[in-house]
Order: sequence, then C-alpha cells, then structure tokens
Amino acid sequence: MSVVSLLNVTVLNNPAPFNSSYEFEITFECLEQLQKDLEWRLTYVGSATSSEFDQTLDELSVGPVPVGVNKFVFEADSPKLNRIPNNEILGVTVILLSCSYDGREFVRVGYYVNNEYADEALNADPPAKPIVEKVRRNILAEKPRVTRFAIKWDSEESAPPEFPPDQPEADTAEDDGTTYGVEEEEEELAEEAAVAASLGEDAEMAGVEDTAADVKEDDAASEAGSEDLEAESSGSDDEDEDEEVEGDGDEEMDVGEDGEKVPEVKGHDSPVSHLQTQDVMVH
Repeated sequence: MSVVSLLNVTVLNNPAPFNSSYEFEITFECLEQLQKDLEWRLTYVGSATSSEFDQTLDELSVGPVPVGVNKFVFEADSPKLNRIPNNEILGVTVILLSCSYDGREFVRVGYYVNNEYADEALNADPPAKPIVEKVRRNILAEKPRVTRFAIKWDSEESAPPEFPPDQPEADTAEDDGTTYGVEEEEEELAEEAAVAASLGEDAEMAGVEDTAADVKEDDAASEAGSEDLEAESSGSDDEDEDEEVEGDGDEEMDVGEDGEKVPEVKGHDSPVSHLQTQDVMVH
C-alpha cells in the first residue's frame, strides 16, 4: 500500500499562451509520518521521435509532510524554445508531472498538450518559422493518464515483494535439456513403426497376388488382383492418416495476463472537496 496517494490535480491557467507558466494545484494524502521530503517534477516532451529534447521545467521539494490531506500549487516556467525543433513547436505533445520519494518515483501523471495558433488564418497556412507569441496551448486536463509504482518508503515492511520470488527447488529440478523433445521423438518413432508395419503387409499381399497370377495365367484375374491391391493400399494409407491425427493430442492454451486498471485523477472536480486540507511548505 502506498504511503502517499495522489487525490487530485487541477490545471489553473488553461488554455494559456505558449510562453505562460504552468500552474497545478495538487492534492494528496499522507498516511504516515515521512522522514524525507517529496520530490515533484514537471517534464515537457519536446519531440515525439527522440527523448533528447525532453526538458525539466521545474523541480521542487515538499516537506515536512504532515499526516493527512495536503494541498499546494506547483508553478513551472514554459519550455525553452531553443531546445525544441521548429517543426515540433506546433501540434500535440505531452507534459509529465511526477513525484518521487528518496529518489524512487511512485506516481506519474501525463497530459496531452495541443499547441496551435489562435488565428484560424495562421492555422490554415502556418509560416515556416512559428510565431510563438501567437501560439496558444491547451492542456487536456480532463483526460490525464496516471501511472503508479510500488516503492519502498521508510520501513522495510513497505518494500514491494521481490520479483521473481526465490525458487530453491529449481536447483534440484531435472534439467530441461535432458527431457526437451522426448515426447515428440517417441511419437515420431511410433508413427515410423506403424508405417513400416503397413508397408510390410502390402508387400506380403503383393506376393500372394503374384503367385495367384502365375497359377491361373489369367490377365483378367491379374487386373482384378491389382485393383484389390490398390484399394487395400489406399485403405492402409487412410489408417496411417487416422493414426497420425489421433497421435496429435497436444492442445494450445491461451494464458491471459492479469491487469489492474489504474484510476484516473480527474482534472477539475476534486474527490476531497469535503475534506479539510492543510497547506504544506514548498521549497
């Protein structure tokens, strides 16, 4: 269970000019007294094709954090244009609001941001070099993407379980290399034996028919015997095919992965509006 839970994030100045600062009102709950501060960070994704254009807009520490519901305003400067490619200034990008404790990130909130001109004429025919003063940003505050991580807090009991778990019996188990493919080989040998036995029966039947043809010296009887051989040989092949089908007893099973839906943090209506909140020190 997380010691700190993010309850609500509200974007205060939205929409706003591109060069305006970002302002977020953050509400969270702390269940235990923390020994260290919370570390908040706002990151602007400058390009969808490379992370080298990502830039940290601001970082701040919040603490000491009292037990209960806390609220503060996180303000960060706009991104530096010299670190964003010209063809990436306009359009849709992402900002990431994250929080860590003792260097371990435990929650991240992502927002889509749409940057476009307020003038429809400029949107229809944008200049080669963007006019940043006329660009407005719109944060899709109603649709945040929240990701939570299990971390160790101040006590060992709060540490998440190790993954994968210890498996001491694995050392005593039989090596896969000695058993891999054994069942398949046994099935192949059984099929080969069945085919060989079938071919032997056909050969014996062919010898009997040849002897009968010599005694009777009857072309018609010989042709009839040949037809019988073909029919019997065909029937033997059908039996072989049936044996092969029956021997294929392996079935594939689709195993699904358990997933847990992460609750979303709504951008406006605070789920703790009825609770008494307390401001925390930001430094």
